[in-house]
Amino acid sequence: MRYAARLVGNKLHDVFTQSRASHTLQDTFGRQHTYLRISVSERCNLRCVYCMPEEGVTLTPSPSLLTNKVVIYLSTLFAKAGVNKIRLTGGEPTVNKSIVSLVSELKSIPGINDVSMTTNAVTLSRQLPALLKAGLDNVNISLDTLVPQKFAFITRRTPQTLKKVREGLEAALNSDIPSVKINVVVMQGFNEDELCDFADLTKDSRLSVRFLEYMPFNGNKWSNLKFIPYQEQKRVLEERFGPLLSVTDTPDSTSNNFRISNHVGSVGFISSMSRNFCGGCNRLRLTHDGNLKMCLFGKDEVSLRDLIRTDHTEEDLLSVIGGAVKRKKKSHGGEEEIIKQMKRPMIFIGG
Repeated sequence: MRYAARLVGNKLHDVFTQSRASHTLQDTFGRQHTYLRISVSERCNLRCVYCMPEEGVTLTPSPSLLTNKVVIYLSTLFAKAGVNKIRLTGGEPTVNKSIVSLVSELKSIPGINDVSMTTNAVTLSRQLPALLKAGLDNVNISLDTLVPQKFAFITRRTPQTLKKVREGLEAALNSDIPSVKINVVVMQGFNEDELCDFADLTKDSRLSVRFLEYMPFNGNKWSNLKFIPYQEQKRVLEERFGPLLSVTDTPDSTSNNFRISNHVGSVGFISSMSRNFCGGCNRLRLTHDGNLKMCLFGKDEVSLRDLIRTDHTEEDLLSVIGGAVKRKKKSHGGEEEIIKQMKRPMIFIGG
């Protein structure tokens, strides 16, 4: 019997033309995919300008979203195919009312060794104890400025909200969670003057600060005028701190990591635009409406939700997932191609 999956942004494909010999998530370039990023909410308690269009977004109707039960089911399938790390994203994952139980259930899946989260940390200080008890392994905090008025501008919230974020960060650093990172989206004319201030946070702390190049997504008014390549970011830090000390990264690392002399923590640069890291990519993404994305910037998405709702078997789903991975491109096409392929606002993708 033959089945077809809807390939969003492309024509229908017969998804079972792919070999059923193996469900390993290896693409045609030899990359083994062991890392799944799952968006568990389209909602967010902030309105960051590079993520959320100014006019807001129309949220996907609830019946079209994945339930936690389906998230666990799909995660189990991915684990059977070799995924061992899951990162929960959004929107903002902590607005999912069942986030603690979701973390606990994901940690109980055989083969899943690491369950992490990317959060804005607004409610983290309150939720962290329960999340740690549930088994949360690592946390990344999105924070683009240390200045309250700038924070209010970038998030479209009050300056006082920054205090809650800083409390969440301190709670994480004071816990025994193994890894705490800050993700800073660097934007010309907004926070380029704070690079050294963020790096200073690593002096006496195990914190890792990672500077992200500004990336284009629908509705975020991306412009070359806001873009600062990682080489320039690195130059600014070295003018202040001296030569950065290179850290040996794993082949699948998204960040080019360094240490500053006499600093406990580290800094890193995520150069999605100027120097891609596609060659070692081991990541897949599952959106909250059930689409599997092979690349953050790619337009092709396979609807796993639709297959589940038409009673396809586990074998069918594994074949679809494996076939989608086989179609993954060697790399994204660079800045011009990324801009052409912008399809969703970032809040609908899951970071």
